[in-house]
Amino acid sequence: RSNAGETMAWSESVDTLLANKDGLAAFRTFLKSEFSEENVEFWLACEDFKRTKSSTKIASKAQKIYSDFIQADAPKEINIDFHTKTHISQNISEPTLSCFDDAQRLIYSLMAKDSFPRFLRSEVYKELVKKQQNRNQKRWLPFL
Repeated sequence: RSNAGETMAWSESVDTLLANKDGLAAFRTFLKSEFSEENVEFWLACEDFKRTKSSTKIASKAQKIYSDFIQADAPKEINIDFHTKTHISQNISEPTLSCFDDAQRLIYSLMAKDSFPRFLRSEVYKELVKKQQNRNQKRWLPFL
């Protein structure tokens, strides 16, 4: 796929966007501008956590995610419901690879239904698409 096609493809789904290095970077920049980059950071931390193989690392990574994103007054506290937060707090002493799944689903849903559509309407995204289209035109019309 061409870069313009790739940039345009980000609009297909949050998954397409998050799976693309440049898409993720653009989305993070947008979320920063909205003061909600903790959502994508939490989602990425969960993705990394689920790939953890070592049982000693599971405990330390879970604790880091908990202290960064979940506990009250965490530096990057995510907005999740009381029930989900309580459930994680009760199980954090013996974490499993799925201990953040509910919270991750909530944050993913929030990004998909809320941040993602705003990103697609944002100047950040429109500018990227325009730049890619201009680059492609120049590539195909070298005499211009």
